[in-house]
Amino acid sequence: MDVVEVAAAASYCAFTYYNFLQVYYKLKIQKPWRKRRWWMTSINLNRTRQSMELQFAELLKEPSGEFMNFCRMSFTDFEFLLNKISPMISRKDTQMRDAIPAKVRLAITLRFLATGDSYRSLHFLFKVSSQIISKIVPEVCEALVEALKDEVKVK
Repeated sequence: MDVVEVAAAASYCAFTYYNFLQVYYKLKIQKPWRKRRWWMTSINLNRTRQSMELQFAELLKEPSGEFMNFCRMSFTDFEFLLNKISPMISRKDTQMRDAIPAKVRLAITLRFLATGDSYRSLHFLFKVSSQIISKIVPEVCEALVEALKDEVKVK
């Protein structure tokens, strides 16, 4: 072998070894990529404003008074409360996700106050995460107190 062939073989070996080290570094030394986490679990991904409105419409259509049983108040009282506190509890939609409507926020709170269900069980009922429910309930309760403080007279 002449000098040129030896130099070519040596440079080929060095190039191959360099590529091997790069692949080894990426696979072994660097942390492997984690599986991407999503903002919402799959059970909540199919939650839409239409599905929430449909749930209320079904409760209202029920002739046996299911809405009264569900929220422990008539629909007219529910609408009265909603009109009073909706400016205080409404949120804006973002690019990441739609905001939870004020009607659903009030329904979650009334259901919690009426039954004492855990946030976890309300999570499955309304398709809203239990972390968000834990923020919604005190917020709506504060809005109710603020809106109804003139209606209630304390001796």
